Amino acid sequence: MLAALLQMALLIACGVAWKHVAPQHISVLSHRRAITDLVFYILLPALVLNVIWTTPLNSSSLQISFLAMCGVSIGLLLMWLALRFFNVSKKQTGTLLLAAAFPNATYLGLPVLNQVIGEHSLAIVLQYDLFACTPILLSFGMLLAHHYGDNETEVHPLRELVKIPPLWAVALGVTLNLSGVEQPEFLNANLSILASAVVPLMMIVLGMSIRWDSLRLRFLPLLSIVAAITLIIVPLSVFGLSHVIDLAEQLIIPVTLIAAMPTMIFGIVICERYQLDSELYAAAVTLTTITSLLTLTVAFYLLSSS
Repeated sequence: MLAALLQMALLIACGVAWKHVAPQHISVLSHRRAITDLVFYILLPALVLNVIWTTPLNSSSLQISFLAMCGVSIGLLLMWLALRFFNVSKKQTGTLLLAAAFPNATYLGLPVLNQVIGEHSLAIVLQYDLFACTPILLSFGMLLAHHYGDNETEVHPLRELVKIPPLWAVALGVTLNLSGVEQPEFLNANLSILASAVVPLMMIVLGMSIRWDSLRLRFLPLLSIVAAITLIIVPLSVFGLSHVIDLAEQLIIPVTLIAAMPTMIFGIVICERYQLDSELYAAAVTLTTITSLLTLTVAFYLLSSS
């Protein structure tokens, strides 16, 4: 695990460096958005379609989705309870609820589990994220952001969901899978080529998204709670629940590791759109991502030795 995380850290460092050495004919933000759009609209859907189409879908898929929903719910509940003891603004409340609830399952979980557990873990990651976390984020999460933010724009969760290419890829993949349609070899080859670019580009984007200047001493008490919830309490809860629902033994480690991922990057977009505290959210992403290098390593070795 440590070796895999160090490899990921090197790619993240490339993203951090690229922020400073990228050609100046366009802004750093434009560089990041260009890469993100390429991954989001073309490469990630290709990966999702390729994996979901060929992965057996059974009761385990429902269990994985259930555990993901529980993880999100526990993060929201614990953060909401913790904020009762702090004097925070309405914007900060919404920001911290999002930061504590939604893990960076795809952008970090996908490459980490692929390196540590193997390619078969890709389907688990995508089911955890795209069958539960992302739909919840783009429905309930957006309603929550609208409630706590200053943006008066109407929220249409279903309209937002249909704008997500990876979810279209999920729908198509599930349909083809359950219909028993065989994937043509030439299509598999092309989808695999596109999918192979997802991991390195996501790591570079993650590095470009880290904002060291967002870390402020006044944020640390709140961010420490976010880190404790996302990196320790939620994965422990998911681990316990996986035994309660009798999840297959070979799925427990990957599902727990996905639950232990740091704060989801995509939440920054929602914070900016609904005028929450984007700086505080960026600080949560930065702190939890850095801390996860340690917590994920410890979690993996504890799970492997149990």
